[in-house]
Amino acid sequence: MELTTFYNTTFQENITETPHKIGGPQIKSLAHLVGTSVVLGLMILATIIGNVFVIAAIILEKNLHNVANYLILSLAVADLMVATLVMPLSVVSEVSEVWFLGGEVCDMWISFDVLCCTSSILHLVAISVDRYWAVTNIDYIRNRTARRILLMIAMAWTVGMFISIPPLFGWKDDAPAPEFTGKCIISQIDSYTVFSTIGAFYLPTVVMLIIYVKIFQVARSRIRRKNFHKKQYAANKNVDDLAKSSLLKAPPSPINGHTCSTDITLINETSCNGMVNGSSDKNDNSKVHSNALVEQVPTPKGDSIAAKAKRAKEKLEMKRERKAARTLGIITGAYIVCWLPFFLIALIGPLGQYEFPPTLHSIVLWLGYFNSLLNPIIYTIFSPEFRHAFHKILFGKYSQKSQR
Repeated sequence: MELTTFYNTTFQENITETPHKIGGPQIKSLAHLVGTSVVLGLMILATIIGNVFVIAAIILEKNLHNVANYLILSLAVADLMVATLVMPLSVVSEVSEVWFLGGEVCDMWISFDVLCCTSSILHLVAISVDRYWAVTNIDYIRNRTARRILLMIAMAWTVGMFISIPPLFGWKDDAPAPEFTGKCIISQIDSYTVFSTIGAFYLPTVVMLIIYVKIFQVARSRIRRKNFHKKQYAANKNVDDLAKSSLLKAPPSPINGHTCSTDITLINETSCNGMVNGSSDKNDNSKVHSNALVEQVPTPKGDSIAAKAKRAKEKLEMKRERKAARTLGIITGAYIVCWLPFFLIALIGPLGQYEFPPTLHSIVLWLGYFNSLLNPIIYTIFSPEFRHAFHKILFGKYSQKSQR
């Protein structure tokens, strides 16, 4: 969002208003220039590579050609724009004590800064909403349409645009142009500060936290329900095994000189009646009843194999549920750690007329940018399909396949 609010240029006591334009960059020191450029340049490069890999994987891998990944693709595009359109100019502003690129470039930089970072945050909200619907509605995954996902993507970009463009149409304070002040900052009007910070961070964060709490509750209830069913199944199985063992081991009961199995519930009642009445088809009835007994009493081996298979499936499903809950915690935690410090300062600074140290400004600013590097890692590291696609991209298997 207002990621340039705090680029008020360090050592502000040396910057005074002057009718003369800023002639060029004022470097703090050669060591600062080289060190800052290398570290931040590597961060920009890693962000570009990570998001390009995500985009390429979704485009090239057929297994990733599903509607849900449209959101991941659009998120990667937003983060890639942050890395290519916003972060390089932020490095220039970081290594120079003054802004020397003119007012037009300043307006473009701030607008893209707010648009891309806000859209990236809103994509995280859209992904959380999509996951919530998928968890709570059984039919949603089957009925998920491209139109609905594209509408969510359009809303994320549209809201970001509505937050970024008002300063271009006059919603800003009357300050001298950046080429005279040497400072490129976003509008410091209190009303715009509240509007932009709430719309770009605080409101989306509250929505995201509520949704993830509900998703976590659903996942936890499923784990508990599966544990309950597992214990109930084990108890019922023990009772069944005990009953079968008692029936198989019970001694035969004599009836009028004949022996009749006490397992009367597992075979036809006419078995004993036929033996008592001395029916001529006594031997035939014995064969039929003995076959029925064998067929209706499952073998311990078959029952054991089926039970083990079911327990293995339940264990796998529970493991997936726990992994999903853990992933949600990582996603939410990383997002808050990256963005909360910046937006606290972004809101407190202009409203309270409080001047924060320039070093703190730089740290919270680049911590927010760092989220664009974390997004492709967090949203793909837990996906075997993405890992497989990355492996194929690294080893050029897609190009070999196209040549064939």
